[in-house]
Amino acid sequence: MLLTIKSQRLKFPNRQQAAQKQYTTPEDLVGSPGCCLYVNPEVASPRVTALSAVMEGRFVSHKISRVRWLPVSGSSLQLPEYFATGSWDAEQNKVCLWETTNIEGIETDQLFLEDPKPLCSINHQGDVMDLQFLDQERIITASSTGSVILFRCHLNDQKLSILQEWERAHYHSHSNAPCTSLVCNGPEIISVGEDGRINHLQADQKEPVRTIDNADSSSLNAVTFLRTTEVLTVNSIGQLKIWDFRQPGNKPRQIYSLTGDRVPLHCVDRHPNQQHIVATGGQDGTFCIWDVRQGSIPISLLDAHSAEMWEVHFHPSNPDHVFTCSEDGSLWHWNASVTTPDLPSFLQQGRRNFSVSGSGANVDLNQSVTCAWLTMDAAKGRVDISNLLSAYVLSVNSLDVVGEQLVCGTDGEAVYITHDLEL
Repeated sequence: MLLTIKSQRLKFPNRQQAAQKQYTTPEDLVGSPGCCLYVNPEVASPRVTALSAVMEGRFVSHKISRVRWLPVSGSSLQLPEYFATGSWDAEQNKVCLWETTNIEGIETDQLFLEDPKPLCSINHQGDVMDLQFLDQERIITASSTGSVILFRCHLNDQKLSILQEWERAHYHSHSNAPCTSLVCNGPEIISVGEDGRINHLQADQKEPVRTIDNADSSSLNAVTFLRTTEVLTVNSIGQLKIWDFRQPGNKPRQIYSLTGDRVPLHCVDRHPNQQHIVATGGQDGTFCIWDVRQGSIPISLLDAHSAEMWEVHFHPSNPDHVFTCSEDGSLWHWNASVTTPDLPSFLQQGRRNFSVSGSGANVDLNQSVTCAWLTMDAAKGRVDISNLLSAYVLSVNSLDVVGEQLVCGTDGEAVYITHDLEL
C-alpha cells in the first residue's frame, strides 16, 4: 500500500559521530523546502531548484548506514531491480536485500510504502560502516568491529550467507578499530580503517595480499581506486593520499590537502571517465573537486551542506551530475552540464582560470579537452542544485545512483527511491 506523506517540521538529535546540535527551523535544514545554500562567494554562487523527482519511501525499522544497487549485467540495458542496505546503531544490525516497487502512474511528489519486507536479511556483527557489491552474487561489508565480511547473495532462494570473514582486519594494540571504507575491483578488495591501516584482500584468499600497517597516523575515512594498481584515501586531517601497490614500503606516492584548518574528509569518489578528477566531502559540509595531476590543493571548493557530508557520487554514465548527502538531512543533485549547454562535457574546450578558496592561488587550466567540473564557471553561478528530499528527515547517510534511479538511506529508519531523475 502506498501512502502520501506530507512534510513536517521535526526536532531531533544528530548521529553519535557528529557534533550534538538540533535543527528546529527550515533555515537550519539546508536541502529542505525554502532552504538557502551557503556558498563561499570567492568560488561559487549556485542556485537551488525545487524538487523534480517522485520519491518513494519505505520504513525499514533500522537506521541505514549504507545502501547500494545490485549491479546488472554490463551488456544489459536493464535497470537495477534490487538494492542492499546495511544498518547501524542497533542491538542487532542487519544486511538486507530489497526489491524495488513499481509506482508508475502515481502522481504525487512523496510516497511511503507501508510495512515493506526485505527479500532476505542476515545479522551483521557490529555497525555496517560500508557495503559494496563485489559482483551480482557477492556483497562485501566493513564492520565497526574491524572485520571485513563477504556474503553470498542467493536471489533465487532469497537468502544471504557468509562466505568469508577477515576478522580484526583493523585493530589498535589493545582493541578493535572500525573498518571505515571498502572499494572493490573484480576480486580485489581494499579496506581502510580508523587504525590508519590499508589492507589489500583477495575474495578467494583468507590472508591479505598486502597490509600497509602505518599508512596514516590519523583515521582513514574513505578509499577509491584511481587505477588498477593505485588507490586514493582521505583522512581525518583533510588530506588525500595516492598509494601505488607496485611500490614497496608504507609511503604514499602523492599527498594533497586542504589549506587552512585541517577539516576531516569523510568521502571520496573518482570521475568514471577521467581518473585524475576526484570529488570529496568534508566534516564542515564542503564539496571539493580535485585534479590530481596539478598541484596539491583542490581546483574548486564549495561551502555546500550545513553539516557533515557523508557520501559523494559521480553519476556513473553522466558524470556532469554529482549527488551528495549530509548529516543535515539533505540530498542534493549537482548539475555542472549547464556550464556549456550546447556541448557535451567531453567536447568542452578553452582556457579558464580558477581562484582556489583560501589559498589565493590561481590554477591555470589550459586543456584542449576536459570535463565540466574543471571548466564549470562556478564564479558565475553555473551550477544547478536540486533538492531531492522534500520532507524534513534525519541524517541522510548513504546514496547510490544508476541511470535515472537513485536510492538513499537515512537515520529516520527509512529508504527513499526515485526512478525518474532529470539528467
